[in-house]
Amino acid sequence: MIAPASAHAQATQAAQVAADSGNTAWVLISSALVLLMTMPGLTLFYGGLVRTKNFLSVMVQVGAIASAVSILWVLCGYALAFGPATNGWLGAGAWMLKGSQDLLRSGTDISERTFALFQMTFAAITPALMVGAWVDRARFGWVVGFSVLWSLIVYAPVAHWIWGGGWLASALGTLDFAGGIVVHTTAGVSALIVALLLGNRQGFPRTLMLPHSPSLTMAGAALLWVGWFGFNGGSALAASDDAASAIINTHLGASTAALAWLLIERIKVGKPTSVGFATGAIAGLATVTPAAGFISAGGAIMLGAIGAAACFPMILLIKHKLEIDDSLDVFAVHGVGGIVGSLLLAVFASTALGGNGYAAGMGMASQIGAQLVGVLAVALWSGLATVLIAKLVALAFPMRVSEDDEREGLDLSSHGERAWEMD
Repeated sequence: MIAPASAHAQATQAAQVAADSGNTAWVLISSALVLLMTMPGLTLFYGGLVRTKNFLSVMVQVGAIASAVSILWVLCGYALAFGPATNGWLGAGAWMLKGSQDLLRSGTDISERTFALFQMTFAAITPALMVGAWVDRARFGWVVGFSVLWSLIVYAPVAHWIWGGGWLASALGTLDFAGGIVVHTTAGVSALIVALLLGNRQGFPRTLMLPHSPSLTMAGAALLWVGWFGFNGGSALAASDDAASAIINTHLGASTAALAWLLIERIKVGKPTSVGFATGAIAGLATVTPAAGFISAGGAIMLGAIGAAACFPMILLIKHKLEIDDSLDVFAVHGVGGIVGSLLLAVFASTALGGNGYAAGMGMASQIGAQLVGVLAVALWSGLATVLIAKLVALAFPMRVSEDDEREGLDLSSHGERAWEMD
C-alpha cells in the first residue's frame, strides 16, 4: 500500500510530466504581461489623463483593486468562474485552489494552477478598468468595496457563462476569445452606470479638465499595447500558431485604430494628438480582443478601423450630447469597442473573409444571433447588478467625497500625499 505522502508525490509528478513545459512557460509569461497592463500600464494611462491633484489616487485605486480582487480570486472567485459547470450559471469548484496542484486544466496541457494564475490577472484588470469612470470624485473605501463585490457578482458569473462551460457558450455557442464580452462589456456598461449614479465632477461640462501629462498617458498606452500580447496571445493557452495569429491580429488592430483616430482628429479638430493616438490604440485593442483568435490579419485591420470609427463619436455622444461624466471614456472606448468586436466576430470569422469558420451547426446568421444574445444578456446583468452593488456598498461608505475634498484633490484629501512637489 502506498503511503499518502508518496501517492501525493506520484500524482504531482504525473501532472508535471503531462503538462507541456513550453505551453506552461508561455502562459506564465502571458500572466506577467497582463499584470503589466494593470500595474503600471493602466495606472500611467489613466494617471496622465487626470489633473495633477488626482494622479496618486488613480494609482492607489488601481493597485488596491488588483490586490484585493487577486486575493478574492484565490479564495473563491476562481471556483465560481471556472469550477465544474453544474447548472450553467456558476462553477462548483473547491475554494482556495484546493487540490489544483495535481490537476491539468481540462482541454489543455497546462496545470490548473497555471490556468488559475492567468485568469486571475484578467479578474484583476477588469474592475480596475472602471476607475476611469469615477476619477476625481469617488471615495476610496467605496471604490474598493464596490470592486470586490463586483468581481464576485458580475465578473465571475459572466466568465463562467462564456469561458467556464456556462449557458451562453454551451447552449448558444457565444464566442469570446479574450474578453470582449467578459472584460470590456462588463466593465464598460458598469462604468457608465457608476458615472450616472455618482454624478458629474464639479464644473463638468463647462470647465475644461485637461490631461496633466499626455506623456505619461502615452507611456501607459505603450505598456498596455505590449501587455495586450499576453492578454490575447496567452488566451490561446499554448505557444502555438494560434497564439501568433492572435498577437498579429492584436497588433494590427491597435495600429490601424491608432492611425484612424489621428485621421479623424485631423479632420474634426485640426490636429492629431498624442492622447488621440493612445486612445485610438486602446479602442482598437478592445475591439479586436474578442475576435483575435478567430479572424484573419485582414479582418483585424478592418476591425481596428471600425473600432475607431465607432468609439470616437461615442465619446462625443456620451460627454457632449448626453453630458454624462464617464471621465476617461471607459464605456465609449472599452465598452463600445468590446461590443462592436464581439458582434463583428461573427462576420469576420467567415472562411470567405479569411477567418477560422464556424462550429458545427453554426453559420454567420446564427453566430450573429449568439453574439447578440450574449452581449445583451451580459450588458443587462452588468447594469442591474452594478446598481444594486453600488447602493449596497454606499450604506457603509458614501460613494462620493465631499465638495471640499474634491476641490482639494483626492491625492491630499484621501491619501495625504502629493504626486509632484513643485518648488
